[in-house]
Amino acid sequence: MITRRDILLGTAGVAAVAAAGIGLLKWQGSEATAATEGRFEVTKTPEEWRKILTPEQYAVLREEGTERAWSSPLNKEKREGVFACAGCDLALFESETKFESGTGWPSFYATIEGAVEKSQDWSFGMLRDEVHCRRCGGHLGHVFNDGPQPTGLRYCMNGAAMKFIPA
Repeated sequence: MITRRDILLGTAGVAAVAAAGIGLLKWQGSEATAATEGRFEVTKTPEEWRKILTPEQYAVLREEGTERAWSSPLNKEKREGVFACAGCDLALFESETKFESGTGWPSFYATIEGAVEKSQDWSFGMLRDEVHCRRCGGHLGHVFNDGPQPTGLRYCMNGAAMKFIPA
C-alpha cells in the first residue's frame, strides 16, 4: 500500500534528482552558455578570454559563475560614474541607479538602454532571468522584480563582471 508519505518522499526525490541534473548539465562546463552562444560584437576564444580576464572574472563572465556575497569592492562604490562590462568595456549601469539591496552584490534598478540582454536560466531547479552583456555575451547576474521604484527591478550583478569608471 502506498502512503501519503511515500508519495511526498518520492516527489521530493524526483525533484531533487531533476534539479541536480539541471545543475550538473550546466556545471559540466561545455562552455555552451549564454556567454558563448549567439553572435556578439566582441567574440574571443576561451584562451583569448583567459588572457584578458582574471580567473574570477572568467568564471563569472564566461562560465556563468557567481562570486561570493559581500566580496566585491563595487558594493561600496558610491562615486559618480558608470559600471561597465569587465570583458568588453560596454557601459551597463549609471551610478545613480545603484542602491543597497542588502544581498551582498552590487544592485541597480535600471540599466543603460540597450546595454544588456536577458535569457532564461533554469539552474538550481528554478526559473530566473539571467542578465548578460549585449556586446560580448558575458554573464553579469540576474534581475528580480523586488527592486525600488521607479522600475521595481533589482539587477543583482556580480562585481567581478564589471569595472567602475569614475565620471
